[in-house]
Amino acid sequence: MSEFVLISGPFTDGRIWNAVADRLRKTGAGVHPVTLSMQPEADLETHVEDVVRLIDSLDTPQVVLVGHDYAIHPVLGAADLLPERVDRIVHLDTGLPQHGDPALALVPDPVVHQLLGADSSHRPIPPPEPQDWHRWGSTEGLAAHQLQLLSRLADPQPPRTLTQPLRLTGAAAGVPVSAILCTAGGMTVEVVEALVRSGPPQLRKLADPQVGFFELATGHWPMLSCPDELAEVLLRAAAGEGRRLTAPEGEPPFLRPFLLEVPERPRVRNGRVDLHLPDPGEARGPWPAVLFVHGGPLPRDLVPAPRDSPLYLGYARYAASLGAVGAVAEHRLYGITDYTRSADDVTEAIELLRADPRVDPERIALWFFSGAGMLAADWIAAPPGWLRCLALTYPVLAPLPGWGAVAPRLRPAGALRAGGRTLPPLLLTRAGLETPHIAATVEEFVTAAEETKIPVEIIDVPHGVHGFEIHNPTDESRKAVTRAVRTVLAHLGP
Repeated sequence: MSEFVLISGPFTDGRIWNAVADRLRKTGAGVHPVTLSMQPEADLETHVEDVVRLIDSLDTPQVVLVGHDYAIHPVLGAADLLPERVDRIVHLDTGLPQHGDPALALVPDPVVHQLLGADSSHRPIPPPEPQDWHRWGSTEGLAAHQLQLLSRLADPQPPRTLTQPLRLTGAAAGVPVSAILCTAGGMTVEVVEALVRSGPPQLRKLADPQVGFFELATGHWPMLSCPDELAEVLLRAAAGEGRRLTAPEGEPPFLRPFLLEVPERPRVRNGRVDLHLPDPGEARGPWPAVLFVHGGPLPRDLVPAPRDSPLYLGYARYAASLGAVGAVAEHRLYGITDYTRSADDVTEAIELLRADPRVDPERIALWFFSGAGMLAADWIAAPPGWLRCLALTYPVLAPLPGWGAVAPRLRPAGALRAGGRTLPPLLLTRAGLETPHIAATVEEFVTAAEETKIPVEIIDVPHGVHGFEIHNPTDESRKAVTRAVRTVLAHLGP
């Protein structure tokens, strides 16, 4: 039978696994819940050493390492040091941290970011009160007494466990992996599969035959909300079961050519913004401009970078071919904690764009895609006079489940409801086959517009999925893109 080493998320200790451990032991499995060191001076390396020490103490050739939430960091660190002792790594409702990533990058609670940003002494992070655990993940399935139990058993989290970068050599790259997704938080196998299909090459490793996926229809603490089901899934994971994903053949979708044939235009790079220029023989500058803001979050080392990808090059060149400067902003949206920084990057790109002598600074359109949709909130809340149009394409318009770290101001629907100012024309392009969680944010935005009687022109792509330009390059998609670009340019004037 398998030997399980169970490590839970922040503030908690080995006692949180009691019910799961009892059920696993009844099957004959070995179970070893870990209580990590919680002294104020402890850091991530301390917790890695805790896990290594536990593994070394066991008289068994290999173990199944289970990391819940933050604990995946010390789990991966320990596996990197002792790969020959690890039979499988299980990600329990957690992310996929890479070498150099601090755990803070995946912490959804904005209060923690405020504390670590404002407190230079970095005192330990106090555990949540029962009513505040939802900021760390979905509490679906937990009764009031279980939330109270979480707080009663919790200890302050040493700050350096969250801020110290994870160090990996790649030694454990060959260890089989299982992922258990708690679907109440919004992450499902379907969503992961969509990311594998449409995302960057780094995500294709999730389609490796050694990676298996499971779902639990519960919140972020399944060891409390459904211990029987979790124990069963852990046994299946240890046996190598789980749903496998398939990566699309050929080049990644985001490298596919733009769905319209558009001529290449001269490109000028200025800091965070690339300018694709119209033909001066057809119309003299200064020209109106459209600033395209790419989606995310995306890996910081994505190759090619978004502004060099066929999708955004295609949009920018298309705008330039029709007599406007097509500009692409580069912003640092690498994780859900980066939205405020990305908003600042976009503002900087706009300032650079408007200061360029080839651009008419009074005729600018902003166009937000996918996960950048929430960045539109600032420009809806306080639209400047030079903003002639604001466009949104398959946007995410509110934080998705578990995205608690997004600043409250970045809610486009809330910005609409605030009222009190004249807005530029709003254009929304919707994917008819959008994922449900994203579609719900779009519906909220449309409802807010209807309630406040703010007109929104909507272009529907009934058979389009998220990123339809690269996944569904059909006549329907081409017509939608053509109409959207020409609509935006019409608002910029001749």
